[in-house]
Amino acid sequence: MKARGEYGRTPGGGPVGLQYLVRVPEPSHTRPKRRGRVFRIGAALLVLCGVAGYVVVQYVTGGPGARGCTVVSRSGDGASYEFTPEQAVNAATIAAVGTGRGMPERAVTIALATALQESGLRNIEHGDRDSLGLFQQRPSQGWGTEEQIMDPAYAAGIFYAHLARVHNYTELPLTEAAQEVQRSGYPEAYAKHEPDAVLLAAALTGQAAATLTCNGRPERTATATGPDAVRAALVRDFGRDALQETGATVGGTAVPSPSPAPSVTSSTHGRTVTVPVRDAKRDAAGQTERERGWQLAQWAVANSSALHIERVAYAGRVWTAGSGGDGWRTADPKGAGGAERSVGAVRIVTGQ
Repeated sequence: MKARGEYGRTPGGGPVGLQYLVRVPEPSHTRPKRRGRVFRIGAALLVLCGVAGYVVVQYVTGGPGARGCTVVSRSGDGASYEFTPEQAVNAATIAAVGTGRGMPERAVTIALATALQESGLRNIEHGDRDSLGLFQQRPSQGWGTEEQIMDPAYAAGIFYAHLARVHNYTELPLTEAAQEVQRSGYPEAYAKHEPDAVLLAAALTGQAAATLTCNGRPERTATATGPDAVRAALVRDFGRDALQETGATVGGTAVPSPSPAPSVTSSTHGRTVTVPVRDAKRDAAGQTERERGWQLAQWAVANSSALHIERVAYAGRVWTAGSGGDGWRTADPKGAGGAERSVGAVRIVTGQ
């Protein structure tokens, strides 16, 4: 900063003495520019970190790009329900155990609505007091051991065993039927899940063909995959009676068990599991052969993430993993020797 001495003058023009006029240096533009550049770089890095964090969260929590499942209404009214692969597997097990016991579609709807309310269709290891699992059943109340209750097939089976003892349960409002089994402190809560349970039950009992689809990346899992794992899972849900294996009773009476369903007797060729559909007009659950086939086919789609199933074919329709929202498409009449158009068997192709 420099000072320059000058003689000032009055308004009339006369000198008034020496005055010091101080020159203020002009501001430098170098530092603000540098600061602005640093600020912009920092802001860009923050944005990139935010985007990366969002992508990670969406990947982990099941956002866009993650694997998910959808079931739609068979009536074409636009109703749908979106759920996760974990929920899909549990829902498929509940439906399979129900039909394996000869329970009607209404019973499966009641069971699914109950599990949606009690656990969100997740096999959770905690709950009110000692409640556990899909239906929040309590070991202290005679529902079984902790290990048994945490087995989805067992939990579903003993739920159906109790439901079957409810007089005229198919004619009762869903809330009342579920409450007769659960004895919940909030019985009215079951009703809100009925629309979603109806959609799931229709698809997973085979009443509504080609209405369930899953898409996205495969699930990262430590469980076994491949044809042997598919066959084991079929037997787990359709051909094994968990209640008889554990000797469970309801009201002091041993629970009767259906014999393993012949429809889970499968043949394996390479990565393909072919599951014959039994030839019967209607079985114990009131299913036709085609309905049974669609139950098995949509069971496979529901389990596709956990078991790394890449392709399912039945009755002229094909589902392929990674096909996005395209769902089931019409099979190529020249493909697989026409086997994919047969209603006599469900073809399941695994990734391993």
